[in-house]
This record gives sequence, C-alpha cells and structure tokens, in this order.
Amino acid sequence: MNTPTDLKYAASHEWLSPDGTVGISDFAQDQLGDVVYVELPEVGREVKAGETIAVVESVKTASDIYAPASGTITAVNDALGNAPELVNSGPYEDGWLFKLDVTEEGGELMDAAAYEAANN
Repeated sequence: MNTPTDLKYAASHEWLSPDGTVGISDFAQDQLGDVVYVELPEVGREVKAGETIAVVESVKTASDIYAPASGTITAVNDALGNAPELVNSGPYEDGWLFKLDVTEEGGELMDAAAYEAANN
C-alpha cells in the first residue's frame, strides 16, 4: 500500500494535502477496482467535514466521497471526466478529485502510519 507521509487520511479513505487537494487513497482505489466514473462537486460549494461531496463508481460498486475538512471547493479535476481511470493509476498525482480552501480540518484525520495500521 502506497501511503505518502505528507498527507492526512480520513477513516473513509480520503486524503488531504497541505495545499487542500483531496483524493482517495491507494488502498481505496485498490478496493474499488477499475474506476469508470467520478461525480465531482461544484466549484464554489461550501462543505463541512464529513459531508458527502462526490461519488466514485467502479466496475464493482459506487462509493460516496466525504469531505475530510470544512471549506470551499476551489477546483475540480476535470480530467477525470474523460479519464476516470486516473484515480487508479495515480491516486496521489493525476487522480486527485478536488481542491478545498480549508477553513477547518476534520477532527478524525490520521497520519500515514495510523492510516496504514487501521487498514492492515
């Protein structure tokens, strides 16, 4: 499992970078299987930590994506519209989902070591 140490992780498998970028973990994309569609939030939407904000659909299932922090959506990864498989091939690079202007982090975020321990 690839778990970058500079990110924070939610128990629901979202990651949050210091600059507010959000995606799903390598563990999550592996569990989902081949991603075939991603429903992203609207830019400008204000969200609260823990709120359902997006959906990732795979050949196996659909999975809700929760905001790991409160804030305002400042960008979405439009490339996922034509290439949702980027979530599988690069969950921490080209497969990011959206960016937040974070006003408050969710209280349950874990560092990489705690996230890995929780998922082994």
